[in-house]
Amino acid sequence: MNVALWLVLLMLATQLGAAFPQGIQHWCVVLVGLAAAVLLICRRFALSGWKLFVLVVVLCGLLLRSSIGQVATPTPLDPLQLVPSGSDAQQLVIEGRALADAPVRRGRCQALLQVHHLAGQVRDGRTELVVDPCPQLVRKGSWVRAQGQLVMPAVATHPLLPNPAERLAARGCWTQFRTKTVELIHQDHTPLADRRRQIAARFQELAGEHSGGLLAALVLGGAHVELSSELREAFRVAGLSHALAASGFHLSVLLGATLALTRRGCMPLRLAAGVGAMAVFLALAGGQPSVVRAVLMGAAALLIRERGSRVQPLGVLLSTLVVMLVLNPAWARSIGFQLSAAATAGLVLSAQPLEQWLLQHGSQRCPQRWITVLAPALSVPMAALLWTLPLQILHFGSVPLYSLMSNLMAAPLLAPLTLAAMTLALLTLVLPTAIAALVMPVLVWPVQQLAALLIALVGWMSAWPHAQLLTGHPQPWVVLVVVLAFLPWALPALQRWRWRAFPLFLLATLLQAGVQLSDEVVLVQQWGRQWLLARHQGRAALMSSHGDLLSCQLAQQLAQGYGHRRLDWLVVMDPVASDHISCWMPLAHTLRAEHQGQPPLLQGQRLQSPGLMLRPLPGQDRLWQLRVNAQLHRLKQSGRGALRWDHAGEAFGEVAEPG
Repeated sequence: MNVALWLVLLMLATQLGAAFPQGIQHWCVVLVGLAAAVLLICRRFALSGWKLFVLVVVLCGLLLRSSIGQVATPTPLDPLQLVPSGSDAQQLVIEGRALADAPVRRGRCQALLQVHHLAGQVRDGRTELVVDPCPQLVRKGSWVRAQGQLVMPAVATHPLLPNPAERLAARGCWTQFRTKTVELIHQDHTPLADRRRQIAARFQELAGEHSGGLLAALVLGGAHVELSSELREAFRVAGLSHALAASGFHLSVLLGATLALTRRGCMPLRLAAGVGAMAVFLALAGGQPSVVRAVLMGAAALLIRERGSRVQPLGVLLSTLVVMLVLNPAWARSIGFQLSAAATAGLVLSAQPLEQWLLQHGSQRCPQRWITVLAPALSVPMAALLWTLPLQILHFGSVPLYSLMSNLMAAPLLAPLTLAAMTLALLTLVLPTAIAALVMPVLVWPVQQLAALLIALVGWMSAWPHAQLLTGHPQPWVVLVVVLAFLPWALPALQRWRWRAFPLFLLATLLQAGVQLSDEVVLVQQWGRQWLLARHQGRAALMSSHGDLLSCQLAQQLAQGYGHRRLDWLVVMDPVASDHISCWMPLAHTLRAEHQGQPPLLQGQRLQSPGLMLRPLPGQDRLWQLRVNAQLHRLKQSGRGALRWDHAGEAFGEVAEPG
């Protein structure tokens, strides 16, 4: 690497270091690391005094921009200033403009609202409009009036639970406005949002909910399309989530087709066609971090290529990431930005060496013609998986085990499907209504069959045994150890350290395995609901106070977040009838639910698995004994299934072991 690449890499490291402040110790590590890096670069490349001064000034500016840009604060006119103190519930009238579409989900909808009037006062800020029940979609650009309550969003009590307060703060919003009815005052003209809705609705109308939704996601990205949770989960477990997110793959298909069509034209024509294709892609997919990165890199590569120069992908990638974080430092915390940057780095740095390694070693075991075809197809997903694996473990606590196989099998379908979906989207927008009504059903039918084939393939692969490895969410420093262990395998220059770094990977595995095999009782409370998770040597059981769909979904999230694919047993203590028993049943081998018409356990009964046991205490109403290995817990049930430790005696060990 030359000095320019080292300097850009140092600038990116400065931005990332300032984006995740963890206190004074974190800042000390960042500053000491930057000082050491600057001294090493100066010593290696003999930078002069004024160049060193400019470098230090630039790095200080980036530190300041990245640290300040992460913090958003409410203005004096923000709706937060009118949130009532205490428990006083006041009915307020709000007027504002919806900043995004709010689709109806489970009978309610949520829209980010730019507030203009609140409680008769002029306001300038954002709030999240929560309409329950919500009869229809609240569209972007809708000027609405509503009467309801202004409240603070909930703060997650556990890292694995949804955190509305954090989610909204990242979008410059600190309040929620809850109402039951909304009055539409005026609808602004929103051509881009209208086109997105038109494409998604037309595809789903012609190709069905699943196939049409997939085709729309290939054009617009999954963020702008309502896809079923089952479809998203199947793609995630199969390791194909990137197919549903607008990214560089989709742009490369579009840009490649555009340049192929204009290859005989002059340079201005090729540039205009390429820039036009990228502009349309950006407009339809929106300003998501992965889309912005793909467009900036595509534009830089296109300009360099048309000028006849040689493209340096690593330099383009690093420069793009630096520019993006200067424009929006908060993107550094975005999972989409991190995964997109890591996957692209893998393709730039590791795809070609992996292909050469496969060609060299694979030819000894496979016929030459097969390895010549398989090596390029395997090297790309292998490189992307290798570089994104630490992030998947950190953020999701799981790894798709068949990701390489699924990408290899889905690749022949994804590229033609993406190109066909983009072509159909263009025809949907430009064809007159009468002609489109005649032509589109005929053109969509073969593409629909291809999409159905891909969905069936993904569903089949996601159902394979142990399709995903649940690792649990490790500590960040454990993930850092994994990164250090993987770097020699990802970077050819460090290949002599590959087997020497293996003990680091073994250390990280043992540390996380120790956490997963430990004994623990976790009590989580949120939104008036409660879950108690008991863990013993890789096994787990759960008790839930409520039996509704949200409680079931969060119970599943908690169990998988701790690395448990299926629980030994599960107790739902909600006496209120629920029709969501089908959601609870796959979570555990044994399910006892009070809303099925009887108490979860009668006197003398127990739920027991190796190291875990639950039974009602004899002669005591709503008192339970929970055993986790040798520890005994006495729990008292109050209200609607709510649990707490009974402090009549000691919390642990005061109940004799049953015979």
